[in-house]
Amino acid sequence: MVFAAALIVGLLFWRLRQPLILGYVFAGLLISPLTPGPRVHDVHTFEIMAEVGVILLMFSVGIEFSIPELLRVKWVALVGAPLGIGLSIGIGVGIGWLLGWPLPQGIAIGCIISVASTMVLMRLLMDRGEMTSEAGRVMITLTLVEDLAVVILTVLLPSLGSSAGTGSGQIAWKIGKALLLLVPVVLAGWKIVPPILARIERIYNDELSLLLALTICLAVAAITEAIGLSLALGAFVGGMLLGSSAYAHKLAAQTLSLRDAFVALFFVTIGMLIDPRTWLANWRLLLVLVAMVLIGKFVVWFGVVRLFGYPSQTALRVGVGLTQIGEFSFILAQVSLHSGLIGSDVYNATLAASLITILANASLFKLVKRNPGVVQTPQPAHP
Repeated sequence: MVFAAALIVGLLFWRLRQPLILGYVFAGLLISPLTPGPRVHDVHTFEIMAEVGVILLMFSVGIEFSIPELLRVKWVALVGAPLGIGLSIGIGVGIGWLLGWPLPQGIAIGCIISVASTMVLMRLLMDRGEMTSEAGRVMITLTLVEDLAVVILTVLLPSLGSSAGTGSGQIAWKIGKALLLLVPVVLAGWKIVPPILARIERIYNDELSLLLALTICLAVAAITEAIGLSLALGAFVGGMLLGSSAYAHKLAAQTLSLRDAFVALFFVTIGMLIDPRTWLANWRLLLVLVAMVLIGKFVVWFGVVRLFGYPSQTALRVGVGLTQIGEFSFILAQVSLHSGLIGSDVYNATLAASLITILANASLFKLVKRNPGVVQTPQPAHP
């Protein structure tokens, strides 16, 4: 029933040239126990299954994370991206201060709006043939850094909601514990994983190489969860270990269909959790969140890209492309909810805001003049 709903509504949104993610979430709304009509009663079971989608999504990001690609637009990526994320979090804190939100809630909402959907962005760029344009390269690289920032934020946000306090020492211990885990795992993986993959590849068995990739992903994720860190962090590290292999692209292709199936399940499950009845009750909060994403993030990213010496047209495209929130915002919203940083009203408003901003972003993107040509990246000025 879940996959049938995803197929039917996804096909409808595909024909309407809208992001599939949006169709999956609407499919979840249709079969939600919170809406009339056919319904799935045991949503919790699907929440557990949807975690596999999160793991595979972070795993694929780890495989595709490319240091050389970052270096092509290194200054705006390595300096501008953290600056833009920090300013977006600052928007959450500033708006929260004006509206009387607790500081942890303002920080959490700022983190949630700070990351755009890589999947939505890449689909829009592919449809327009702008993957290799100057603005396309900048946008993709910025979203890769945002994806990496999600890994860090999933570690930091639970510390802000800890009943034991939010001291800097506690947060430093969390980060230090992550490094103590990551350094030996990465070093071991660098020496052990490539020879094992090479041996598997020599016997030409795609099934065994796929099982090996998934085993590494889930094993590292289990290790991180066992010491109190997130599954997503471990999945990302597992992907990076495989990304250093010569067979990374083949492994990414092998896991792609499996990832897409579980990611679809993840977004349908998100749709099941949305309660449309809360939208009217929280319309002011929803309006604030949408304005923060569509207006606040556009101003932030337009300013950051211009600061690093890129033309106004490039900055305009980047600003429009990043004015949405998607899959990783859902993850951060779940982490914030479970950590007590936000309430269910903010969580539901965040999910609704993601639907609105993705739909608005797809429409705004069509208004920007198409520029499919490949443009050579300039050497932007230092900030």
